[in-house]
Amino acid sequence: MNSPEQTEPLRLVVVSAGTSDPSSTRLLADRTAERAAALAASRGTRVTINVIELREIAADISTALVSQLITPNLRRAITVLGDADGIIAAAPVYKACPSGLFTSFFHVLDNDLIIAKPVVLAATAGTARHALVADDQMRPLFAYLRALTVPTSLFAAPEDWSDPALGQRIDRAAVELVLLMQSGFARKIKDESWHSYQHEYGSAGGTEASIDLDTDLMRLATGGSAA
Repeated sequence: MNSPEQTEPLRLVVVSAGTSDPSSTRLLADRTAERAAALAASRGTRVTINVIELREIAADISTALVSQLITPNLRRAITVLGDADGIIAAAPVYKACPSGLFTSFFHVLDNDLIIAKPVVLAATAGTARHALVADDQMRPLFAYLRALTVPTSLFAAPEDWSDPALGQRIDRAAVELVLLMQSGFARKIKDESWHSYQHEYGSAGGTEASIDLDTDLMRLATGGSAA
């Protein structure tokens, strides 16, 4: 447990892919962030909360996807996320998947950006049929990014907002997040074993740029004919 004399606050970043204002996705993320900050304060740790609203940088994310151009707005979001001690990643669910805006944002990040950072996964939907999306769809994405997702994921359908069980799940996820943030695990990984990771950037680690497309095999693979 951190001492009451701690002066450097822990940085908690909320990534919300909600598209409306107000947004149930943002509401779930905010409730979790506020609970985590309160729990940390009771343990003698200050927490600052920053929010990345993906709907505000949707065009920047699209630009990065198709051209690899990182705009200043997107660069600011990436810097905030890279400095985070903990993350709450919240997405609305459409057609049994987290929104394309949410997944696209994490697709354009460097693979190394959030290694070992603790993450709470949160999802909202219009029906309880999507309750497994956080674990079935979102958790593998963050496993690929080598983040440390907390054991408790969060999901809220309309009927959940008045159910005390949602508050209990938020409390549980917040406790898990705070304990991992206070442990300094992500910082220790960066300080002590960063060199042992295979550091790759982009979907193929940059190797796709070196592929020779002008060969008989590649022409056949793309529907052409061999010379």
